[in-house]
Amino acid sequence: MSTTALAWNDKLVLNQPQLDHTHEEFVELLNAFGAALQSGGDALPAFQALLSHTEAHFAMEEAWMAATGFDPVNCHSSQHAMVLNVMREVVRHATELNDREPMSIVLHELAQWFPAHAEMMDAALVFHMSQVGYDPASGSLAQPLTRETSAISGCGSQGCSD
Repeated sequence: MSTTALAWNDKLVLNQPQLDHTHEEFVELLNAFGAALQSGGDALPAFQALLSHTEAHFAMEEAWMAATGFDPVNCHSSQHAMVLNVMREVVRHATELNDREPMSIVLHELAQWFPAHAEMMDAALVFHMSQVGYDPASGSLAQPLTRETSAISGCGSQGCSD
């Protein structure tokens, strides 16, 4: 088994420096967690570092969505909530039940999920931010949001898909 769960590549680059940096950190922490698992040592600290980073990462994106008029109930946010719930449950299993097996499972699942999420959901958020003139570095909009902007959910008429 390779220690690289996910390789950073051009498909993950969204040309939004703050998000690209955060995504690259996510990939590094995911791989550090994978290496800790493979070493046979206690991988929980590496997983908890990944969880902490992911909480901050998603909070940043959620703040951007709120600032740019995404409907509070949207597919992107739903995916964030689902992933955080699973990650927190993995920690609970490891700490309360002394069951480390879910960590091995979640490594593979996160490595499979993240590229699709970044390429679809996060790319759409970056596009949306550029369309409304939002500068994530300053937190400012080029112009006030309109009524039409406030209804954006990030979900097609067919509902959420992964």
